[in-house]
Amino acid sequence: MSKISVDKTKSRVVVIGAGIGGLTAGALLAHRGYSVLILDQAIVPGGCASTFKRQGFTFDVGATQVAGLEPGGIHHRIFSELEIDLPEATPCDPACAVYLPGEITPINVWRDPEKWQQERQRQFPGSEPFWKLMATLFNASWEFQGRDPVLPPRNLWDLWQLTQAVRPSTLITVPFTLFTVGDALRLCGLGNDRRLRTFLDLQLKLYSQVNAEETALLYAATALSVSQLPQGLFHLEGSMQVLSDRLVQSLERDGGKLLMRHTVEQIKVENGKATAVVIRNQKTGEVWTEAADHVVSNVTVQNLVQLLGEKAPSGYQNRVEKLPQASGAFVVYLGVDASAIPLECPPHLQFMYDANGPIGENNSLFVSVSHPGDGRAPEGKATIIASSFVDPAPWWNTQDYPALKQKYTQQAIARLAQYFYLKPETIIHVEAATPRSFAHYTARDRGIVGGIGQRIPTFGPFGFANRTPIEHLWLVGDSTHPGEGTAGVSYSALTVVRQIEAQM
Repeated sequence: MSKISVDKTKSRVVVIGAGIGGLTAGALLAHRGYSVLILDQAIVPGGCASTFKRQGFTFDVGATQVAGLEPGGIHHRIFSELEIDLPEATPCDPACAVYLPGEITPINVWRDPEKWQQERQRQFPGSEPFWKLMATLFNASWEFQGRDPVLPPRNLWDLWQLTQAVRPSTLITVPFTLFTVGDALRLCGLGNDRRLRTFLDLQLKLYSQVNAEETALLYAATALSVSQLPQGLFHLEGSMQVLSDRLVQSLERDGGKLLMRHTVEQIKVENGKATAVVIRNQKTGEVWTEAADHVVSNVTVQNLVQLLGEKAPSGYQNRVEKLPQASGAFVVYLGVDASAIPLECPPHLQFMYDANGPIGENNSLFVSVSHPGDGRAPEGKATIIASSFVDPAPWWNTQDYPALKQKYTQQAIARLAQYFYLKPETIIHVEAATPRSFAHYTARDRGIVGGIGQRIPTFGPFGFANRTPIEHLWLVGDSTHPGEGTAGVSYSALTVVRQIEAQM
């Protein structure tokens, strides 16, 4: 017997996961007249873009930057349709200050295109042919993406949406479909420019999960260009949580329901069609089956296969099992006195260190710093969040997890102290998260973050589709096109909403 009262005249959609992708899909569907139930095992919505509070400090769990708030951007489009206000935000300028090993002067990724051009010409002499190629591919790709193609297409409707988005200008990207960034560097005579490649490796690891040699060029063209005007990266006032909070408000205003602390344990499949989910109430232990006309999974593709169990199509399961190991994250959260922050400190920094005392997969830290009045710290205080991608396996296989976590925490603080004034008298709160933390709080398989890596076989036209092999079962989130980040997962949600509507 159903435990949730719904309007039987509407198609019922159950959304698994209250990350930004799931909340966006749910809010849009509710606004368009569907009966929506969103379920999540966590305490608060938002997934890897949620927050937590300690001693008056507000820490963003994972994501700290937002793209797509500009007019015409994906968040702007979606919030306009939902008739809710965008959160207050300030542009990140520079989007990031990147410190290469042994260097004390940063590479500033400026928002102003001319200023960024001058910066890169000074930092990487002779590299302009590469950047011009990236700009050409970005402009064509961005216009194409703005026409809402469905990638990869899985039926005639998807294919029609894709062909409708193609213009003559799009065709310039076709010869580069199988290129990586490494290929482009060699094409431009820059294959041996180690400093440029180091910079690209650092930036691309943030956005594509893999280095320049492996990242698909067409994906990188967008990832490396979206921080410049008329686009840009933004720092939300208050915290990242305001994004999910407003989506929840829209969902509930339009009659949708959100249940936290409810775990979906199984997706029911009958005759090749998703028909229901099995739900467990974490507080009471009660288990029941909830019928659905559509199931939208805002989970990793690895989690999706687990939820399907023996109903997972063998080819789909084999493809997932053959994926390269995705990255987890180690994150240290510091609440500090404002005196620990250098004057005119950028909101986002990236440090790469030498071989002594490695931090994560590429010996680097991505750092986000609060600024006065942004709601993340009490007056006279600040937050520092530093993260690095790590191989999840050692965190699950270690014989002494607390010791490994403490070792990473101490190493991270020691590295951060090379830039920030971190002393016992300036550090107020210290906390760390590992892949095991992310697995516990977000239920992501092995605590992986950021998607499956934007390599040639897994990006765009070759990636995992929103339309799964099982009818009426949909996948949104960072495992699908166009990839990670709140903007990426929101675009995947919009695609699924359009696909569901096309079936009605």
